Amino acid sequence: MLGNFSYHNPTKLYFGDESLKYLNEELPKYGKTVQLIYGGGSIKKIGLYDEIIAILKANGKTIVEDAGVMPNPTVEKLNEGVRLARKNKVDFLLAVGGGSCCDYAKAVSVSVHCDDDPWEKYYIRFEEPECEIVPVGCVLTMTGTGSEMNGGSVITNHEQKLKIGHVFGDNVMPKFSILNPKYTISLPKRQMVAGIYDIFNHICEQYFSGEDDNTSDYIAEALMKSVVHSSLIAVENPNDYEARSNIMWAATWALNTLISRGKTTDWMVHMLGQSVGAYTDATHGMTLAAVSLPYYRTIMHFGLKKFKRFAEEVWCVCSEGKTDEEVANEGLAAMESWMKKLGLAMTISELGATEDMIEGIAEGTFILDGGYKVLTKEEIIDILKQSM
Repeated sequence: MLGNFSYHNPTKLYFGDESLKYLNEELPKYGKTVQLIYGGGSIKKIGLYDEIIAILKANGKTIVEDAGVMPNPTVEKLNEGVRLARKNKVDFLLAVGGGSCCDYAKAVSVSVHCDDDPWEKYYIRFEEPECEIVPVGCVLTMTGTGSEMNGGSVITNHEQKLKIGHVFGDNVMPKFSILNPKYTISLPKRQMVAGIYDIFNHICEQYFSGEDDNTSDYIAEALMKSVVHSSLIAVENPNDYEARSNIMWAATWALNTLISRGKTTDWMVHMLGQSVGAYTDATHGMTLAAVSLPYYRTIMHFGLKKFKRFAEEVWCVCSEGKTDEEVANEGLAAMESWMKKLGLAMTISELGATEDMIEGIAEGTFILDGGYKVLTKEEIIDILKQSM
């Protein structure tokens, strides 16, 4: 039975190869001083930086540059961004880049006027902001996280060996996001496929919970099939605009809270992957890929009906004359084959994890109860060993 829920997403999207022009419509709604957030400089190589600077100046904005956002934003970088925003009395945060820039911008937005330590308040105690929130807008250059249309924000604390996500409420979601698929075409293949798997796993995390057929599951299956189809085209031809467009659009719908309605949701692959990332600083999508199959094979028997459906509906496995377990296993095998075609990391050892890290990674893995099986610490350790 589809349970009771509410749904509200306030983020306005502008999609397509001319979408940047709408920045001119949005900027007048906010204050004079804009903190321009970006990463390692790729936006300068593709000319996007110059375009955005020109638009900001044309709109009379004072620009405060906040460069160097890393793929896994750290608590030190967060504190630096907060100091910059406070010093310049920033009115608006414009994140230009991938999900890490968007995540970081949201973390800064709730921290500028916060009297408490943001890491402790938001990422250890998981409290909600009670202070004024600086509004955020995004110009996306990499797809995967869905951060452009949700309240999620993941921050890494290397000293504590923790990588933690906080999903903030509607008031922290970006006010608008600009999605031009052309900005994603220059990405290196490894980053592209890591983002693709992040998309796919976001859908899986919501799909593999609950036994009842509901609309969310049908939407999830369609999104998964779209991602698989477009990903294989993009790997062969990264310049295929239609494939890149479909991947970008699927990423947004994979994690803008729509398909989680009526679902308990799982998120254990993310908990495992994030803990691996805290130790290795590896690319997020790759950490998810490396732990996914061992995890799903561990829990498959507890959600066999859904894993059988996944095999049939997403991977077109024929079930005639086979047991449910055989069908489910064929589905995971088909998923594994697809992952290998993309060139994803299939083990955490590829990402720099070593046997002596396993205990610490397990200790840093948050155990959630929304999936088909609540894991014990011993099961987590076993999954990580299988992931090696």
